[in-house]
Formats: sequence, C-alpha cells, structure tokens
Amino acid sequence: SETSSCRQSLTKPTIMTSSGNRPVMAEVELLSTPHDIQISDVTCDSFRITWEMAHEDTSRVTHYFIDLSRKEGSEHNRFKHRDVPTKLVAKAGPLPMAVRGHWFLSPRTEYCVAVQTAIRQPDGDYQVSEWSQVVEFCTGDYAMEHLQQLLDKAQAAAGRMLRFSIFYRNQSPEYFQYVRLCGGAMLPSFKDNSGSHGSPINGKLRGVFLSCNTEFDTGLPPKDSPYGPLRFQISAERLLNPSTNLYFADFYCMYTAYHYVVLVLAPAGSEGDSFCKSHLPRLDLSSNPFLTFTSGDAPVFCHASDVILEVLYTEPLLLEHGILAQISGRHQLMSLSTANAKKDPSCKVCNISVGR
Repeated sequence: SETSSCRQSLTKPTIMTSSGNRPVMAEVELLSTPHDIQISDVTCDSFRITWEMAHEDTSRVTHYFIDLSRKEGSEHNRFKHRDVPTKLVAKAGPLPMAVRGHWFLSPRTEYCVAVQTAIRQPDGDYQVSEWSQVVEFCTGDYAMEHLQQLLDKAQAAAGRMLRFSIFYRNQSPEYFQYVRLCGGAMLPSFKDNSGSHGSPINGKLRGVFLSCNTEFDTGLPPKDSPYGPLRFQISAERLLNPSTNLYFADFYCMYTAYHYVVLVLAPAGSEGDSFCKSHLPRLDLSSNPFLTFTSGDAPVFCHASDVILEVLYTEPLLLEHGILAQISGRHQLMSLSTANAKKDPSCKVCNISVGR
C-alpha cells in the first residue's frame, strides 16, 4: 500500500553511489533514537548526561547534538524544528559526558534537555537520529568554591571598619503588635529570594534579619528606614560573642552604586549552625572584613563601612532583650527595600562567572 511503502522509505533511506559509470542505490541504516536519558552530578553550572542507544550505533556515531533551554511553564516540546542548528555539538565519546559552561547555566533554574546522535558524512552533512524525549532537571546552589569567589569580591569592596554597639530591626507597628500577641518573640522565617539566585540560604534557612550599619558622621544607626517607623535595638554583645558562629552568605547590588553583604549569625550547635557549616564559608569572629568582635573588659564591635550588612540571626529574638523606639527619619523609602530584590546581572563588582 501507499502507507506501507512510505513507512518503508523512512526506515530504509537510500543514497546514490557510483560503480564505474553506473549509479547504484545503497541503503543507509537509520540511527536509533536515544532513550533513557539520565542526568547526574548536577551543580549550579554543570551536569553529566548519559543515554541508551542501539549497540550497533555505538561504533557508527561520530557526534552528539544536545539541545538545552529553560523550562517555560508547561510547554514540554521545546524542539519543534528538527533541522535548526543545535546549541552544542560534541564529538562522540564515552558516556556519561560532562556539560559545563556552554550555556552559562544559571543556579536554581529548571531546564529541558534533549539528545540527538549523528554520523558526519564525507560532504560535511550529518545523518541524524530523531530527537530523544525531553528531560527536565534543575541546577543547584552555589558550592563553597563559588561562595569563596563572592567572598573575595566582597572583601575588596568592604572598606575600613567602624565601631558599633547595637543590632537593630525596623518594622511596622502591626508587625510588633503581632510579635507581642505571639509571646513577644520575633520568630525566624525563611530567607526570601533576594540577592544572588544561587545563594544556598534562599528559601532554605530561617532567621531574623538585623542591621548594624552606622552613619559615618554620628556613629549611630541611620535615622531613615524603608522597613517601618519602629526600631528594635539589641546589644551587639548579646548576639555577637564567642558562642556564636559567623558565616558569609551573599554579595549583591540592585542596579545601584552601593552593595550588600549577607552574613549569618548562628549560635554554636544550633540547627542553623549545622546548616551553615555544610553550605557557607565560616568567618573568623575576630578577623574578617565585614563584622568583628574583639573580647576584653570592654568588647569592641566593628562593621564594614563601604557595604550594607544584612545579618540573619537564626534563633528567635525576644522583645524583652532589647528596646523598641520610633525613628526620627522617614520610613517609606521603599526603593531602598531589598525584599525579593533581584541582583544586577551586569555588575562587574559583585558577579561571578557561574551565573547570578
């Protein structure tokens, strides 16, 4: 029938060769479609991929085509045009193969990937298989090595150290009213997605955000705040002491000239401390470029002057351990708020090469 002959022509294509002066039709064996795609060893900027194909294809295949794109909604078929140039052409080799840096993969991002095998022809064209099924995966957080790169950049921007004596937190009257109704404790909540997309604490570590920056001319906290007119103040010595561990978590900006450094303060042995030990670089309390504590009869506390510090304390904070007062400046500077703020991907000061 017409249908069966058409199917036969798809499974047994022919090419023209020559024998003397006579053209001869030669059959070409189709390549099998890659299947059972497996993704492994996923990091923030790399992964390994392997698949199954017919045994007889192993010795014939000369190249792999890999197509990768960000997942968009529920659209699964992202490879509608078989003949468009692929994003990665690799010479065939042992599987699994490592894919790293070819698309400047972003951390914590969902991707779709498909595979095609090919045989390079003498004329430079390719005989190709059908595309495999599309497989989805998600890249990971920054590893320690990436955070160390961020830390090195942040250190260069930190500036000289200034003394301070209190940590503080600005919020609305409604927030503090809610805190009183809940027993007078500010409870840790999950870190939002502001800052670097690959920071391991985003959405995974609970804490209470505090500030400690002071104004250069007065040595006191700024009069203004974008977060609310009420300010909770607590002695630096209560939170920053030898029984507390300090970790570096992020360095970013929001299309502005000034930069933010995110630090985590976790009491030794706490649940937050256990998380930080395996995910974040630990800082020496007495010698680091951002936030220091020097013990003695009169302990000295210092903060970096040229970056804005955001300090995440991983335990509940009781209102009775500090004081609550009205600020004298403005409290509606919402353009300065960092809530879910996106990092400027073009800034050369605070970006590293593995994504934003």
